[in-house]
Amino acid sequence: MNEDTDAEYLRAWKLSEVADGGGVGIVEDSKHTHLVKGDFVTSFNWPWQTKAILDGSLLQKLNPQLVDGHLSYFLGAAGITGLTALLGMREKGHVIPGANQTMVVSGAAGSCGSLAGQIGHLEGCSRVVGIAGTDEKCSILVSEMGFDAAINYKKGSVAEQLQELCPAGVDVYFDNVGGDISDAVISQMNQNSHIILCGQISQYNKDMSYPPPLAPAVEEIQKARNITRERFLVLNYMDKHEASVLQLCQWIKEGKLKVRETVTRGLEKTGAAFQSMMTGGNIGKQMVLISE
Repeated sequence: MNEDTDAEYLRAWKLSEVADGGGVGIVEDSKHTHLVKGDFVTSFNWPWQTKAILDGSLLQKLNPQLVDGHLSYFLGAAGITGLTALLGMREKGHVIPGANQTMVVSGAAGSCGSLAGQIGHLEGCSRVVGIAGTDEKCSILVSEMGFDAAINYKKGSVAEQLQELCPAGVDVYFDNVGGDISDAVISQMNQNSHIILCGQISQYNKDMSYPPPLAPAVEEIQKARNITRERFLVLNYMDKHEASVLQLCQWIKEGKLKVRETVTRGLEKTGAAFQSMMTGGNIGKQMVLISE
């Protein structure tokens, strides 16, 4: 919502204009050659309204069979969120099967983090530890998502718990939050380890460049241990999206990738759902169901 997002792919919301986000809907009428009534479509810039006239060339046609009719998955696990988790791991994680690597995920109960941890195991990490903000979230990560352990960052020292749960150090860090939590993780990362810089939600309201700079002492650790920390943008890997979506859908169908969603019903509750998501009220992807 900042006027200067420093993100060329994402336009800030404007006063008096309809807000937008990722959405899925059904075509009721079409003048576009490749879309007909009844087609399911999605867009990264879907307006928050019950009906809309959209440019067909900016819509992507969907195949509901890929997700066994769970259309909302195209906004999460089989959409941009799943792609971010999978391609982030493959492009920046440098996971080597059999290398006994330990992975840590911050924001682990969110839409991307909950998938990233599971994908870490599927790609070959031997141990995955999540960091989340409630005991309920930590319990779900371990009991449902297959994480080996989880840390409630609101209880006790994150650094001390990391030392206990990651005795061999950290090799891969999927970073969704930045700030103090990331400082604690980076301080325990191994030589030649890798940070997947997915998000920095704790830093977004600060007036600084992206990615935000590390504290001097933490930056010194990063340089001394040769820890990679490069900006990752899933839209830079469009050529790999189709094959990656098929991989995600296969894992979901096989039960290897568990999907959690927090669903709010009614367009009028969209603002409240957005606020809740920004304060950690969701587990998995936050969705708003406009109509059945």
